[in-house]
Amino acid sequence: MLKKKCDKNIARTIELAQEMIELAQKGYEQQEDPGCGVLYGILLDSGYKILDLAEKEKHAHVKKGWWDGNVKKEVI
Repeated sequence: MLKKKCDKNIARTIELAQEMIELAQKGYEQQEDPGCGVLYGILLDSGYKILDLAEKEKHAHVKKGWWDGNVKKEVI
């Protein structure tokens, strides 16, 4: 179980970024006009950027010994 609030926030950020990516992919497939394509392209790009930053921060916390490596998913 994650004990530090900052680690819980990072885990939630990772989940949100993954949701953004999934929504963008689904939205892009179902788009009906170019404006939607732009919207979902931005959402996809942002999701990947946020995910990358959050994963790097998670790795930094793992190196500090803060992150419990046994945790896969936790309800926050």
